[in-house]
Amino acid sequence: MANIVEEAKRAAGKTAVENHYPKDAKYVGIGSGSTIVYVVKAIKELGIDTSNTKYIPTGFQSKQLILSHGLTAIDFDSIPEGTVFDVAFDGADEVDDDLNLIKGGGACLFQEKIVALQAKEFICVADSRKLQSRLLSGWKYIPIEVAPFAAHRVVSALKELGSINPAVRLSPAAQPNTSMEGPLKTDQGFYIVDAPFQTLLTKADVAAGQDGSGKGGVWEVEALSQAIKLIPGVLDVGIFSGLTGPQAQAQGGIGGQKPVAAYFGMPDGSVSVRKAA
Repeated sequence: MANIVEEAKRAAGKTAVENHYPKDAKYVGIGSGSTIVYVVKAIKELGIDTSNTKYIPTGFQSKQLILSHGLTAIDFDSIPEGTVFDVAFDGADEVDDDLNLIKGGGACLFQEKIVALQAKEFICVADSRKLQSRLLSGWKYIPIEVAPFAAHRVVSALKELGSINPAVRLSPAAQPNTSMEGPLKTDQGFYIVDAPFQTLLTKADVAAGQDGSGKGGVWEVEALSQAIKLIPGVLDVGIFSGLTGPQAQAQGGIGGQKPVAAYFGMPDGSVSVRKAA
C-alpha cells in the first residue's frame, strides 16, 4: 500500500511540474510535505538550466530539500521588494470540492501561506486520500499558529466559535525514553493550536440555503477562516481559501491562497486534476 501511495505522489508531482513549471522561471516557491519531494525531483528531471532560478522554501525541511537537489534556496525575507514568484508548489492535508485547503499538519502554515500569496500561480499536489467533498471530512482539525503568550486565550475563543476540544500541539518527546513533552514551536517560535470543528460548508452549500455563520458550530470555510483570524493572538490559520492568484491579480493584488489547480495521484497510477472555478 505504501508503495502505491508513493507512486501516486510521484505521478502527481511529475504532471504538475510538466504543466505549470515555466521554462524561464526566476523565482519558484517550494512548500512542505511528503509530496513536494516528488515536485523537486520532477523539476530536476526536466533537464533544464536552473542556475538562474531561486527557490523559496516554506520552512527548514523545505530548504534542506531544495539544497539537497543542488538548487539555489533563498529565504523569503531576502528577496527584493516587489518580487513576484512565477509559481509556488505545495501539498495539503485536505482539499474540498472548491479547492479550499487545510494545511499546517507539518506546522509550516504561516510560511506556506505567505509564499503562496507571493506567486502568480499556486499549485497544490497531493495523493487521492486528501480529496474530500468538504473540509474536515477525513482530516479532523484546523491548525492555527498562535503567540505562546495568548495560547490559552485563543483556545477559549475557539471553543466559543464551536471548536470541539481545541488543544496546543505538543512536540514529540525531546529525548527518547522520557515522558518530557512541551508545546511544539514553529519557525516563528509560535505554538500550533489544533482545533476540531464540524465538517465545513462550501459557498454552494450556503447558496443552497444552509447556514454557515457558525450557529450550532456549523461554519462555511471562508467565514470560519475570517472569524479565527480576528482572535487576538492568532498569527494565521491553516485554512487556505478565497482568491486564486489570477483572481487576486485581476483586483490589483499579487497572488492568492487558493490554488489554481490541484493534482491528485490516484491509486491506479493516474493523475486527477481539479481546476479552480
